[in-house]
Order: sequence, then C-alpha cells, then structure tokens
Amino acid sequence: MNATKVRARSTTAALPPPTTPLDRTDKAILRQLQRDASLSNVALAAKVHLSPPACLRRVERLKAAGLITGIVALLNPPALDAGMLVMIGVVLDRSTPDSFADFEKAAAKVSGCMECHVITGEFDYFMLLRTRDNDSFNRLHAEQLLQLPGVRQIRSFIALKQVLSTTQLVV
Repeated sequence: MNATKVRARSTTAALPPPTTPLDRTDKAILRQLQRDASLSNVALAAKVHLSPPACLRRVERLKAAGLITGIVALLNPPALDAGMLVMIGVVLDRSTPDSFADFEKAAAKVSGCMECHVITGEFDYFMLLRTRDNDSFNRLHAEQLLQLPGVRQIRSFIALKQVLSTTQLVV
C-alpha cells in the first residue's frame, strides 16, 4: 500500500525569514541564549560586546523575526520521575485530512507526549513520550495510545541509553 499522505494544513503559519541577514553579533546572541537563556540583558550584552540597549534591541528584533520563539527552562526528566523515553511509530488506517486532524488533536493530549511529527516512510507519525517506567508506559499504552483515533498500528521503541540530546541549533 503506497498511499500518498494527505495532511490538513497547519494552523501555525511559517514566519518569513528576517529582512536582513544575520550578522556575527546576531549569531553570537543566538548561541549565548541557547546555552543559557536566563542571562540578564546586561550579562548577555557583555558576552557579545554590545551596550545593553543595543543588545536588547537586537534580541527584540530576533524575537519579532520569529528566530527566538520562546525562552524555557530545560528540566531533568529522571529527577522528575519521567526517566523513560519512548519513541512511537504510528500508522493510520486512512490518509485523509480528517483522519490526520483527528489524530493530531488527540495526540496533543497524550500524557508525557513531548513531540509528534508527520514523517515519511513506514510510519505516518513519530511521537516522543516521557514516562516513569515500564508499568506506567504499559498503562499509557492501554489507556491512551490504543485509544487514538484512526490508528492501524503502533510500534514502540524504548530508549536504552541517551547518547545525545540537545536543543541547540548551529548558527
């Protein structure tokens, strides 16, 4: 079965690229904020060799251009009883805009779901979940994953060891 995947149009429009190319200082600001978004504007300005007002203007411009979409705290999953990482491949029984939309709406409500992606290849979606342990994943699988609309097949892959995990993009 080589059905073409049809997907409902995303509700979040892609932001246009910045009107001016990023210079060395913009890139330095982005690198510093990826390492530590809790830096004060004064500390950030010192690290990128700008005055605080100039640094603040640049950060605000990078936000307005959609290059900085949020400032977050990264949490330690094992310390918060969510040390098990499970990757889930999902195949839907139909490839229609409605079946994709129904699945996406329901997947956003799955406990511990951190990411959900439409993909190419063997699966329609790939989800990343965090849960406490095998027992909690078993419950989640029975009570939520198997109840997702339009699902024909679910394949679970449990991470044995984290080799690399980063939120930093190279700029």
